[in-house]
Amino acid sequence: MLKGNLVYLCALERADMPFLAEWRNRADFRKFFREYREISSDMQNSWYEKKVLEDSKTIMFAIRSVESDELLGCCGLCYINWVHRNADLSLYIGKDYVYIDDQGYAKESCRLLFDYGFLELGLEKIWSELYEFDEKKLMLYQNLGMQIDGVLRNQYYYDGKWWDSKLLSILDDEWKKKGT
Repeated sequence: MLKGNLVYLCALERADMPFLAEWRNRADFRKFFREYREISSDMQNSWYEKKVLEDSKTIMFAIRSVESDELLGCCGLCYINWVHRNADLSLYIGKDYVYIDDQGYAKESCRLLFDYGFLELGLEKIWSELYEFDEKKLMLYQNLGMQIDGVLRNQYYYDGKWWDSKLLSILDDEWKKKGT
C-alpha cells in the first residue's frame, strides 16, 4: 500500500471491476482513453485477469480515500520497459464522475506513483500520452513537472475531428529535484 494524506493506493480487487467499467463507459470519460469502445463486464474482467493479475509490465492500483476507504479511481504504471526503465502513467478519478478532481486526489495519486516508480522500482522515466483536448490532465501533469516531449499530429479521431496527441514525461532526476 502507498499512503498519502488524502488517498492510498492498493491492489485492485475483482469487486472494483463493476465501478471501473461504469466509469470507463461514460462517454465523457471514454474519449480520454485508448480503448474507445464501450466495454462489457467480460472485457473488464478479462483486462483484470490478463493485465492486472498476470502482466509483469503492468502495475495498477485502486485509489481509495484515507478517510472513508471509498474507491475513488484507478491509476498505475503500464507498458513498463524493465530494460530501459520507463513506464506509461495511467490515472483517472471516477468518484462523482470528475475524471480529474479539484480536491487533490489525482495529484496525490501521481505523487505516490512517481515516488513508487522512481524510488522503489528504479525507473528513469514516467511518460504519458494525452489527447490535446485533455486539458485538465495536461495541467495536472505539467504542474507535477512533466514536460511535453513531442506531438503526434492527427493521432486520434473523435467527435468528427482529428486531434493531436501530446507525449509528456518526467525523468527520475527531475522528480527528485522537484522535492516531491
